[in-house]
Amino acid sequence: ESTTIDPSVVQSRISQSASLAKSQDENMATDDGNEMDHSALMPTFEKLSAHAANHGKVEYRRIRCPAHRYTPLRESWEQILTPLVDFLKLQVRFNTKTRSIEMKTSANTLDSGALQKGADFASAFMLGFEVQDAVALLRLDDLFVESFQVTDVKILRGDHLSRAIGRVAGQDGKTRFAIENATRTRIVIANQRIHLLGSYA
Repeated sequence: ESTTIDPSVVQSRISQSASLAKSQDENMATDDGNEMDHSALMPTFEKLSAHAANHGKVEYRRIRCPAHRYTPLRESWEQILTPLVDFLKLQVRFNTKTRSIEMKTSANTLDSGALQKGADFASAFMLGFEVQDAVALLRLDDLFVESFQVTDVKILRGDHLSRAIGRVAGQDGKTRFAIENATRTRIVIANQRIHLLGSYA
C-alpha cells in the first residue's frame, strides 16, 4: 500500500512549528528584558573600608616584646614593617619605653580584619617563628597558632622533663623537622612551651 502525503497538512505543520518558534523567541526576549530590568534595579554598593565600617573610630593593638626577642625584632624590623604597612595599610611603631609594637587603623585601611591579622603576625614573631613563616598568617585565612606545655601532655619533673623536650627536638632538630614536614606545620620549642603554626585541615 502506498502512503500519500497531503501537501496542505505538511504546510500547516510547518506554519505551526514556525509560529511556536516565534512565540518561544518572544518569551525568551521578554525574560531577558525582565532580567535586565531586575539587574538594573538592584543597587550596587562599594566595599566599606575598615575606617568607615567602624564609623571613623580608630582601633589599636599593642603586642609586648619579650626580652629574648628584642634583638631579633631589631634585626628584622624592616621585614616586619613592610607587610603591615604596604599590604594591610596599618600605621605601626615600636614604643621603646614599653617595648611593644603598637599598630592602629587609618583611613587607608581597607580590610576590616587587617588589625587582627597584623596582631596575629606580630604575636607569632614574638613567640619565636621566623618572619617568612609568620607572614603566611597575613596571606592565608586557615592558619592558626596553638601553644601548650609539655607538662599538659604528661606530668614530668627534673631530668625526665628535659629528656622529653630533647626527644621532641631530636638530635640536631631532626625529629622536629620530620614532624614539620609530615604535618606541614612550623614548631617552636621554647623551654617547656611548644608553639605550633599550621592549619587544622
